[in-house]
Amino acid sequence: MAKIALVQVQPRLGDKAHNVELVERAVRSTDSEVLAFSEMFLTGYTLRDRYSELAEDMGGHSVRKLDALAKESGRWLVLGMPELDPDRKGVIYNSALVLSPDSEPETYRKMVLANFGPFEEDLYFARGDKMPIFDTPVGRMGIEICFDIFFPEITKLYALEGADIVLCISASPSTTREYFEKILPARAIENTIFIAYANLVGTEQNMTFWGGNQLIGPRGNVKAGGKPFLEGLVKAEVDLNELEVARQFRPTIRETRKDLMEKLGEFAQPEQTQDSQ
Repeated sequence: MAKIALVQVQPRLGDKAHNVELVERAVRSTDSEVLAFSEMFLTGYTLRDRYSELAEDMGGHSVRKLDALAKESGRWLVLGMPELDPDRKGVIYNSALVLSPDSEPETYRKMVLANFGPFEEDLYFARGDKMPIFDTPVGRMGIEICFDIFFPEITKLYALEGADIVLCISASPSTTREYFEKILPARAIENTIFIAYANLVGTEQNMTFWGGNQLIGPRGNVKAGGKPFLEGLVKAEVDLNELEVARQFRPTIRETRKDLMEKLGEFAQPEQTQDSQ
């Protein structure tokens, strides 16, 4: 069985060099094959107009340094960052950077941006439209970012495409804690997959983030969890044999109906084009 480490430490707002060092320390502290960090871990979350100043593409200095770390250590690393679109000047994504020992850097771009309460992500980011699945030591992994997890169709699509585990990296403040604690096990149960959660911890500007990193099994049970509001590292083994047992008892993937999935599309809002950003 392979191990995943969900790193619950506070990045320093706007200090990429310091935050890269935090990743290096975490790699040295665990033998886990996969390490996951929170949404916007590279820069911190509450940057507002500084996103454009600190964003990088896949050739950026921080990305290259972290990629070298992944290859030297033989680990998979997943962490949030503001990503520059290399083909469209000025376009930035809220992305999860995915680094592996033997592949070039890749990203997942947040699909559903948060635009309510204190969140104003549409002011700074474009929407992603791709759902890559990564073959990692802890199974075939899909990635979501924070608000994405509230849309069950995203996780369902990952499960139908053969994902074993979905990693949600997040910047959830304490005011939304109860929602995540309910939704995370629900997504695991309804899709019979593992759900891993890596949330921001600590205070930025006027927002306090609750942490709560955890790995949830395919029957909704918490396999390992961190203490809310405290820094730490949640380390857990992922036993993919649990998937077969869970799917025998509750065959949600097998019984998913294509006609209902198509019906869902009839009621969804039209896809937002990149030109409208």
